[in-house]
Parts: sequence; structure tokens; C-alpha cells
Amino acid sequence: MAKYFGTDGIRGRVPLEVNNSIAFKVGQSLKTALGTTRLVVGMDTRESGSELLFSVISGARSVGIDVMNAGVVSTPLISLFSKEKEVDGVMITASHNPYTDNGIKVFHYGNKLSHDQELKIEDYIDNNDKFNIGTLGEIYDGEEVLDLYLDLIDRLELYSTDLKVGIDSAHGANYLISKGILSELAENFFQIGNEPDGKNINNGVGSTHLEAITNLVKEQKLDIGFSYDGDGDRVLAVDNELNVVDGDKLIFVIACYLKELGLLKKDTVVLTKMSNLGIIKAFEDKGIKVILTDVGDKYVLEEINKNGYSIGGENSGHIILSDYINTGDGLLVSLLLLKILDDKEQSLKELTDEIKMWPQELFNIRTYNKEILNDKRVVKVVNEVKEVLKDNGKVLVRASGTEPLVRVTLSCETQSELDKHMNKIVSMINFVKEEV
Repeated sequence: MAKYFGTDGIRGRVPLEVNNSIAFKVGQSLKTALGTTRLVVGMDTRESGSELLFSVISGARSVGIDVMNAGVVSTPLISLFSKEKEVDGVMITASHNPYTDNGIKVFHYGNKLSHDQELKIEDYIDNNDKFNIGTLGEIYDGEEVLDLYLDLIDRLELYSTDLKVGIDSAHGANYLISKGILSELAENFFQIGNEPDGKNINNGVGSTHLEAITNLVKEQKLDIGFSYDGDGDRVLAVDNELNVVDGDKLIFVIACYLKELGLLKKDTVVLTKMSNLGIIKAFEDKGIKVILTDVGDKYVLEEINKNGYSIGGENSGHIILSDYINTGDGLLVSLLLLKILDDKEQSLKELTDEIKMWPQELFNIRTYNKEILNDKRVVKVVNEVKEVLKDNGKVLVRASGTEPLVRVTLSCETQSELDKHMNKIVSMINFVKEEV
């Protein structure tokens, strides 16, 4: 088991779980753990970002690693530059978490780390107390990072749209680049969540607070609204009738479009075990095979890379377009969707109307003691519900890899059945939580 790394890098409260000392050691560890000689670093807009970023830079330079500082950029830009230039990358971000949290995502040639690579970094953090400076690595300005991303966007062959488009940048990392690109494509363009102050990232805005983009779509009578998270690697949408369109549905629209063009490799998409049973049936009806992985976009990417698929992601909005980039990219997905809507001459609602979703709910239980999931009473109740539902439902109970939460996901054919089983599981977990 990893000590510091969760499902998406190192993440936690500042300075309790994430601090300058850990950031410095991560930077220093890269030469030993990954063989790093050149590094690109970036950060989102939280107030703790600058200190952590420069701690990583200092640690890396202290062992002779040359570093390019890209400043405030979205995670996809760091991943792309890491891949295309064959360097390692570090992004200082806690994604959709509040500003009081921060984190460190590490990329090796554009890919998130393997478990073995994470353990090597953790071993260095815990077992290397010596601070010896040899030849300092150089430090460079990061303008190249943006230039490379704009070259990627050019590959989409976009054209201007008459659609009225709104975005919510969560006061986060992509607030400038999303405005720069979308304001040129859409004459009727509106943006919120674009005034970061270090503390307001994800605060009442972004993909975890869809009421903000929903209100914008309603007030401005928009055709579509997109909502990003703090580091810009996920996106959710709201259509012109104020329906929320999750990541699975967005993948459905894109995959069907690619299949029509003969560009969906192996006619397959990769989703996670969180995906609704209704969306899986919708893919099957279109002749598209679905592969399910464990929750986490790193597992989706592993499956994509292993078998050469075109697209995969999570219903939370992490969507990987592997022909372009090796990580989720909310802005890239938004741009492709706008192109699809114009090409198809249909609304997002029309393109998703045929999907009949089963009742599904996610219930979060806040706790730092995630071992309660191993309690025999909790295991017994979860297994009882699984036995009742069999193939007519889904039960997923897991500890979050990014927050102090236990997540309970249930899907059933009827809402009444869902409510009954959810109450049974949640009540037992809360009972054990209070007891231990």
C-alpha cells in the first residue's frame, strides 16, 4: 500500500499532509526514482501553490535536474509537454478539493506513475534525510508549454460556432487559456469562475457545484455550458434544457461520433465500475463494446494504453482522448463537443436523449478511518445487498483516494429499491463509524 500517494497523486491538507518538506523531497527523489534529468512544473491557483511549486523546483535543482517553470497552467498542459518532450512533469494541485488542500501529481513522459514508481518516491521521502547540493540544475521559463498545447488544439481543425456557450473555470488553473481559446471560437461566449484569489478555487463553482453553470445557462439562455474542476482535467456539461450531462454521457456522444467516422479504435470505450448500467446498455445498442476498470483515471489510461483504445473516462468528468493526450482534459473535450454539435446540427440533449439511465446515487460518508470498510458487519451487509441485486443492479463501496471519505454507489432498476438498499448500507457504516 502507498503511504503518500492516493488514486491521483499526493493530496491532503496543507501543511498537515502536504507541505514544503514533502514537496522538496519529491523534487529531489525524481532523479533516483525516475532517472529524471529534465522536469516541467506547473500549479493551479490556490494560495499554497507557489511555495509547494518552488519547493519541488528547489529539490529537483539540488540534485542537478533542469527545471522549466510553467506557472499557473492546467494539468493537461503539463501532461502533454511531459509526453511530447519526453521529460518528467509535476503539477501542484488538489483538483476539485477546497483551497485548504493541495497536492502533487507526477507524470513520467506524460503518464501517471506506476505503483512501483510511487513506492520508490515514497521510499526516498522517508529514508533520505541528507541534504547535499552538487551541481544545481538550470531553471527555464515555461512559455513552450502553452505553445505546444495550442499546437494540439490546432489538430482539432476547429471553426467558429454560432452556439451560445458558457464555461465555469472554478477560479482554477484553466481560467485564462479557456477564455483565450473559446472567446475566439464563440462570439456568444460567457465565463464565470474566472477571478481566482488563492482561496476561492472550487468554492461554489466548478464541476462539484453545477448550480453555478446551470444558473448561467438559464440566465443567458445558452445552448450549452461547461464546468471544469480546479486543475482543468475534468468537465461536466449542462444542456439548453438545464439537464446535467455527466462524463459517461459525454463519452457516449464523442464515441458515437468517432464510430461514424471510422475513428473509434476497436469500437470500444473504457469506463469505470461507477458507470451507470443504462449507459452501458446504450453503448451496446450502438455496437460499441465497454471495458470497465477500477475507479480512477489512471486505471482507465492503463487499459487504453494496453489495448490501443481511443477514448475512456469516468462519469465524474475525467475524459481521456488518447489520440491527443494521455490525461483528462476538460477544455479539449469541450472543444471537440462543440465541433460535434455543429457537425451533427443537433443539441446536446438530442444527442443524449436515447440514453435511459437507471436510478443511481453516490453517498459520501466523511471519515478519516477508512478501515471501517473491513469491519465484518459492513462486509456482511454489502455482500447481502449484492446477493439480492445480482445482475439487476450495482453496489460499489470504497474509500476515496483523494479525500477523507467513504463512497457508497448504488444502482437499481427502481428508486424505491435503491433507497432501501442505500439506507441499509449507509446505516451500518455510520453505526460502525461511531463505535470505533
